[in-house]
Amino acid sequence: MKEGFRQAMAWLHTWTGLIFGWLLFAIFLTGTMSYFKEEINHWAQPEVPVRAHDPLASLTLAQNYLQEHAPNAGSWFIRLPEAREPGLSVGWRAEGAGRRGFIEKNLDPATGAEVQARETRGGDFFYRFHFQLEMPHPWGRWLSTFAAFIMLLGLVTGIITHKKIFKEFFTFRPGKGQRSWLDGHNAIGVLVLPFHLMISYSSLVIFMSLVMPASIIASYGDNTRAYFNDLFGASEEVKVAGVAAPLLPLPALYQAFQEQAPGSRHGWIEVQNPGDQNARVRFSRHGGDGIAYQRGGGWVFDGVNGTLQNDSKTEAVPVVIAGGMYGLHMGMFAGPWLRWLYFFFGVAGTAVIGTGLVLWLGKRQLKHAKSGTQPFELRLVEVLNIASMSGLLLGVAAFFWANRLLPVGLEGRAGWEVNSFFLLWALSLMHAMLRPGRRAWAEQLGLAALLWAGLPLLNQLTTGQGLIHSITAGDWAMAGFDLTALGCGLFFAWGARKMWRPPVVVAKRAPKAAKAASANLIESEVS
Repeated sequence: MKEGFRQAMAWLHTWTGLIFGWLLFAIFLTGTMSYFKEEINHWAQPEVPVRAHDPLASLTLAQNYLQEHAPNAGSWFIRLPEAREPGLSVGWRAEGAGRRGFIEKNLDPATGAEVQARETRGGDFFYRFHFQLEMPHPWGRWLSTFAAFIMLLGLVTGIITHKKIFKEFFTFRPGKGQRSWLDGHNAIGVLVLPFHLMISYSSLVIFMSLVMPASIIASYGDNTRAYFNDLFGASEEVKVAGVAAPLLPLPALYQAFQEQAPGSRHGWIEVQNPGDQNARVRFSRHGGDGIAYQRGGGWVFDGVNGTLQNDSKTEAVPVVIAGGMYGLHMGMFAGPWLRWLYFFFGVAGTAVIGTGLVLWLGKRQLKHAKSGTQPFELRLVEVLNIASMSGLLLGVAAFFWANRLLPVGLEGRAGWEVNSFFLLWALSLMHAMLRPGRRAWAEQLGLAALLWAGLPLLNQLTTGQGLIHSITAGDWAMAGFDLTALGCGLFFAWGARKMWRPPVVVAKRAPKAAKAASANLIESEVS
């Protein structure tokens, strides 16, 4: 019964991994990229200058700009520059204009002049794709959440299937073909197992209200907004008094906020009813101010006399726990070194999924190696493997190339970046259908190597902000992107070179050794 249970778990691990592996590969890859969303945004908008951080001077410039360009707006929004987001961002919404009336501008933090940055979705595209899959709400979120459940199921069944899981972590036999892929799959899976368990489970917690809404509907009906207002606290909307009154200098209110919350980082600064007697200034909490992400709260000051109206409240323990899971998943609290660790663990998770797909196919292709042909279903899996992995890498590279090559003033420019991503991804599928398996892998990885390694040169030629300029100017976000792209290109070139070589054929061993190897493979994967 014990062996039967393990065999059943191995079957479940194998087939759920295959069916959802292609989708999970895309979710993990784009989610891993999202840990550097702000840095990608900066690379995608090279027009935004990097300046020394002076929050008081930046607030003065932002207030002057808004008083000149939006004196009658119902509310203002200001985001100050920081290490990861160098731009000074201001926005406003005209009274009664609704969400469609929102206008956002980028300013130079040193001069207050408006910066004409190119339209792009930048890192936000990969962040949104990670959990929405570029699908209408809420279908994409439902699908990605179900895929996260399958990932958690795959991790648990993988632990049950491998009796010697920690011993296998120290076992890697290079140059052994299928055996090497299995060793790599096991070793990487064990190395980052706690991280993957946390990521998979926390993603389910984040969208719990979406996938298990029964209790919310029972209490609130269709008014889900009331549920979230009760849970996180709704911001108080103060009505306009109709009496003109000058707004206090925002730097003075910023200093008052720092006195109330020493060491706290702010997110957005919101000014309600600017120029009115009932003006209010809210300093929201930064998402990375602690491990537990706190959605509610903030510090609200009277915009005319500067008195504190309310401060950030202590949240209930269950909300803090849920916020902790959200914070651990997003990693916004992480410093540079920890963020890179998140990134490499995410890459490892993507590799675990990819090696699992390769293992499934490779084992079954061996059975048909002598005949020289393979069934249609195996050919289909091979094509989907190539397109979902190397094809996705090509699509991401196409997005970045489009960001640099499309005319800056092109209407709907951000949409064309996304179209380039999906177009090259779709072309990779057609290419995989027309070419033999290893040749398709080699050609697509070779093209990916050229596109990724060429990004630093493209950046230099189109913006003049190449590696030397970025390092000299201390713009490490721009330089880090180029160096990472170059490293990816070299790695893909190595993979393409491997695929150009003939496949490794392991010499036939003695019957006992072959039997033992076969038993080890069966323990790890059951067809």
